[in-house]
Amino acid sequence: MMNFALKEKEIESYHRDGYVVPRYQLEPEFLKELQDALNKLIADNPGIRPEKLVNAHIQNLQTQSSKIQSTQAQGVKGSLKFLELAMHKPIIDLVEGVLGPDIVLWGCHVFCKPASEGYETPWHQDGHYWPIRPLANCTVWVALEPSTKENGCLRVIPGSQKAQQLYAHLHEERENLTLNQRMADGTFDESKAVDLELAPGQMSMHDIYMIHGAKANTSNLRRTGVALRFMPGTSLFDRTLQPHAGKTGLNISFATRPLWLLRGSDKTGQNNFTIGHLHP
Repeated sequence: MMNFALKEKEIESYHRDGYVVPRYQLEPEFLKELQDALNKLIADNPGIRPEKLVNAHIQNLQTQSSKIQSTQAQGVKGSLKFLELAMHKPIIDLVEGVLGPDIVLWGCHVFCKPASEGYETPWHQDGHYWPIRPLANCTVWVALEPSTKENGCLRVIPGSQKAQQLYAHLHEERENLTLNQRMADGTFDESKAVDLELAPGQMSMHDIYMIHGAKANTSNLRRTGVALRFMPGTSLFDRTLQPHAGKTGLNISFATRPLWLLRGSDKTGQNNFTIGHLHP
């Protein structure tokens, strides 16, 4: 069996720069299945902007108990194909290289930017949005379609994670944004930005403190990435917290968000792995 773990130099790059583009790419057949699942996901959610397909990995819409919530609270009818992606062993092997042996899956967000009108993702840090304490997370951003400068690829500020500090964010009321919190002016040097251009099946990985964003898609080519969210088992997904509740521009409910322990153990002993899961 092939070993897809990050090489030592890739791990060093991640910790130095806050991101890395690993050597591993999705298998062509699996990529095609995901592309088909993407088109169905968009068709199944006609009332939701394709940049805002949160919890795309959860299929069920109907709750079977008043105490068991599903994506009805999150607004998206998802696909188990994206859960399969999030649990894909090569990807978990990659994540273990930067998070360690205890890995919890807690989110999956499909960012599909339509041609000519794809929304901008303002410069931000993920840590402002999430109820993880202590803050720790690796996002694996998987390209399902070409992601280029022209169609709004992910952009990062190398080294911006080093201080492990959250910088000031401002709320912005604009309809054409994927998120409504942006970095305050003067908190970083945008001239240092690196464009992460990816071919379909390639992926990048970035830290929770990394400053990143993406320009609007004004090209004639659609751009889609799947952001898989993993935290270490040493952190608590604190459901009592609602960072920027109601002001993120997304329909989310952390109180009912399901978690999966994919590898290792929950070192906090406090994460709940039953909430949000449908049971027979």
